[in-house]
Amino acid sequence: MSIDTETTEFPATRTPAELPGVVTRLFKGVVYAEADEKTWQSLLGLASQVRDYVSVLGLDLILDEPEGYAFLRSREDPDGTLPRLIPRRQLTFNVSLLLALLRGRMLEFDTNSSELRLIMTEQDIAEMVSVFLPESSNEARVLDRLSTDVKKVVELGFLRKLRGQTGTYEVTRILKAYVDAQWLEEFDARLTDYRASLAGPGKPEGVSDDS
Repeated sequence: MSIDTETTEFPATRTPAELPGVVTRLFKGVVYAEADEKTWQSLLGLASQVRDYVSVLGLDLILDEPEGYAFLRSREDPDGTLPRLIPRRQLTFNVSLLLALLRGRMLEFDTNSSELRLIMTEQDIAEMVSVFLPESSNEARVLDRLSTDVKKVVELGFLRKLRGQTGTYEVTRILKAYVDAQWLEEFDARLTDYRASLAGPGKPEGVSDDS
């Protein structure tokens, strides 16, 4: 009886060619399906490899295929032993209030509308915020400050300017991932606190945001 002594060669584990590019793109910010279809399709095919790759760095891949976005988030680190690769940004009180109100409006929109995109004008946003401001507020000053807050929310990626429509924005679906269900459980209480704080000298610190 003869024995075949030919050595069986196992293929070496290879890093998919698209993986470095996908991870690098995620480090730059949120990946949206409609804005970067090529990267999005590569990410869907490499999701497990991306998760394994970034987990070594203390990061989690947040991927919402139905909503069409993905981003990296730092893991909770109670001991503070891991360096933060994704910076934590402290938001001002006014920006925190605006995000809270936008998230509440999105919740109402998803409940009552069959449309996919929540579109709001600057006037819509101003009216929404004005409900929570003291009656004695200087309107011109409030609108000027609101414009600054809106620009910050656009910068954070939670509002997107619509081309060819001045002063009109889409509230991006990724807001749901940042202002989550646990936060919404305290939504009414937070708004009550915001309103009381705006009327008085003390103001709570803004919520923090991992992007």
